[in-house]
Amino acid sequence: MCDRNLKKLAKLLIEKKLTIATAESCTGGLLASRLTDVSGSSNFLLESHVTYANSAKNKYLKVSEEILSTQGAVSPECAKAMAEGLFQLANCDIALCTTGIAGPTGGSKEKPVGLVYISCHYDGKTFVEKHVLPSFLPRKLMKFMFSEKAIKLATKTLIQQ
Repeated sequence: MCDRNLKKLAKLLIEKKLTIATAESCTGGLLASRLTDVSGSSNFLLESHVTYANSAKNKYLKVSEEILSTQGAVSPECAKAMAEGLFQLANCDIALCTTGIAGPTGGSKEKPVGLVYISCHYDGKTFVEKHVLPSFLPRKLMKFMFSEKAIKLATKTLIQQ
């Protein structure tokens, strides 16, 4: 099923002649890696950034210090700012971003392990989704599931717009 979702997104990108860029925090480059698993991905994937540290989110994606200090890196505000900053940086059609807590440490009551915000900027609009996965999932599986949620959001965005 996961490969099907990836192939569906790739097909849409190729058919519509669209480009995509990624900025990843909690997925650490896995989303871009999965996109490059598709033969022909050089036709749509422009670039990818792993902006794991807050300083990288600020430096490259222009996420404001205010958002990072008041809302935190794992927030809908940060996810939205990441996508909009990436869109400007990469000059792409679609900017797809992830920020979350893959665990097993780092969570809190307000922001538990398994929390992820995924953002997608396309056609002048930015969409942000919140997902909370079970905290007991192993880190590698958590990252994979986060990347899968991102692929589904991009696909849904292209279909609905």
